[in-house]
Amino acid sequence: MEKNVNYTVIGAFVILLLFFITLSIIWLSAGFSVDGYKTYQVFMKESVNGLAVDAQVEFNGVAVGAVKSIEISKKDPQVVILLLNVKNNTPITLGTRATLNMKGLTGIGYLALIDRGIDTRPLIALPGQSYPVINTAPSLLVRFDTAMTKLNDSLHQVSVSIQSLLDQQNLRSIKEILRNMQAATESLPMLLQTSRSAMQVITVQTLPAANQAIANLDVITRNMVSVTNTIKQNPAALIRGVQPPTLGPGEK
Repeated sequence: MEKNVNYTVIGAFVILLLFFITLSIIWLSAGFSVDGYKTYQVFMKESVNGLAVDAQVEFNGVAVGAVKSIEISKKDPQVVILLLNVKNNTPITLGTRATLNMKGLTGIGYLALIDRGIDTRPLIALPGQSYPVINTAPSLLVRFDTAMTKLNDSLHQVSVSIQSLLDQQNLRSIKEILRNMQAATESLPMLLQTSRSAMQVITVQTLPAANQAIANLDVITRNMVSVTNTIKQNPAALIRGVQPPTLGPGEK
């Protein structure tokens, strides 16, 4: 009787152990958590290379959930539909944006949720939506590719402009300008010598004559001032002229 009891206890213990193990596996595989999770949807319009199911979801750098599923849209093959399990206490708003990032040099992809506080209204599912939809923002690789494309276009435009500038006619004009500059450079010493000679002539001949003319003009100006003062004092001097005064008695 004791052996039957022992077998019964052992059997019940094994069954309970298997039950708890199975329950734990189901609990862990289903992603159950005390925090509770909410499902969100993301429509990515770029490659999600490196991103896998159960990849981490971060909100402003804090881990808040995981990627639940990844599938290609049946309506548009260029769109990838992601389902995210995100903690209920995560403040997902209308201003939240989802973008694909990589973990350092490992290349492991994760989904980053970024919120700049532009629109703080809570994100809810709209009519016709199974889950609330988080809008996306281009990833770093996409932004880099866009910037490189613009740079390449700019360099191409510069190349075309240079080629159009350096056509045969413009090259001939540039050569003519260079020849004229060379001729002007060669004649510059002679021009400087001529200018130096001209300055010497001006210094030796012209300046003394000019100084003498200025001195003569000064004398003429003083004489005119004297004549003007005389006419003002004695207008009759214009007719009779200036005569010395008549000598008085006893004057010689």
